[in-house]
Amino acid sequence: MNVVELTSQLVAFPSETRHSNRAVSDFLQEVLQQVGFEVERLSYIDANGEEKVNLVGKKGQGEGGLGLFSHSDTVPGDAGWEPFVPVVRDGKLYGRGSCDMKGPLAATIVAASRFDAAQLTKPLFIAVTSDEENGHVGSHFIVAESRLLTGGWPDYCVVCEPSELLPVYAHKGGARIEVTAHGIAAHTSTDKGESANFKIAPFLAEMAELVKVFRTDRRFQNDEFSPPTNGFNLVLNDGGAPANVTAAKTVATLGLRAMPNAAFEEAVAMVVDRAKAHNLEVDARSFSYFAVAPDSPVVQAACRATGAPRAVTVPYGTEAVTYQPHMQSVVLGPGNIAQAHTVGEWIDIAQLAEGVEVYTRLIDELCRTGAQ
Repeated sequence: MNVVELTSQLVAFPSETRHSNRAVSDFLQEVLQQVGFEVERLSYIDANGEEKVNLVGKKGQGEGGLGLFSHSDTVPGDAGWEPFVPVVRDGKLYGRGSCDMKGPLAATIVAASRFDAAQLTKPLFIAVTSDEENGHVGSHFIVAESRLLTGGWPDYCVVCEPSELLPVYAHKGGARIEVTAHGIAAHTSTDKGESANFKIAPFLAEMAELVKVFRTDRRFQNDEFSPPTNGFNLVLNDGGAPANVTAAKTVATLGLRAMPNAAFEEAVAMVVDRAKAHNLEVDARSFSYFAVAPDSPVVQAACRATGAPRAVTVPYGTEAVTYQPHMQSVVLGPGNIAQAHTVGEWIDIAQLAEGVEVYTRLIDELCRTGAQ
């Protein structure tokens, strides 16, 4: 099985998150079955009436083992190129999802195809989720509904997002806080309106001061990450009110990135409390950071498989936050995250091929030799 060919085949299936991923899932199910996996298919209908398909494959028997977890959805293709026409040129494979993350997914399947079930002393799992680009919905679905997973979790999980084949032991989480002010729309000549912008302005002034606190107070930082700060951000939407009409509604959306040992809950509370003090509506939602000990068995196995002297942290998020309560996890995949979601997205073919070898070594150590 050729990893470039398989990646190209996957890229050729448009599987943007806003649409169904059924076609690419049908293909993947067939491929996984051909290389010896028992495949469980788990589907749901999303809020837009689209069918979303998740696959969980298992090869081998016993307890524990290793899971290689990916997703099949992509961000939109964008104008200015042919995103679903894979192109191989100058040592790169171009196409939407080539990096994030159909290339890494293909590498896991090619590696898995090298092992017969009879060779494995512990089971090997491959999972492919939907809606990763939309709140990790598919990953939450499979951890709740998958018979193969809940019947016996793997000991170890590799989330195969692009990391340039550097093992990642921690990444940031985050919070989104929507603060809303309500006014009364009226033409300014009448002077009968109430501007929601004026109502929210005192709160915004306090947030401008809070930026300075988060960027200077070490309690809100963690030097294990680059950058070490929580990325506090603010965007505003008053509905595009004309200059001669008072805004009826203004929404401030504030974002924070979570890190361990960086007073994240306190930071969120500081924003929420000030919004409430100004009698503004508040809706706060957060998702956890991912973190495992750098000397944990799965991280050390990843370092051995890659030859990396140590694991690293990254500022972006993955589905590892969903899996970490169930399996000891690490993030590890070929490709550079800087290429993800871009026009002309690509993955380096040499690194893609090396990804196959890395996953092969992990399977060999954690499933075939019966590592404890």
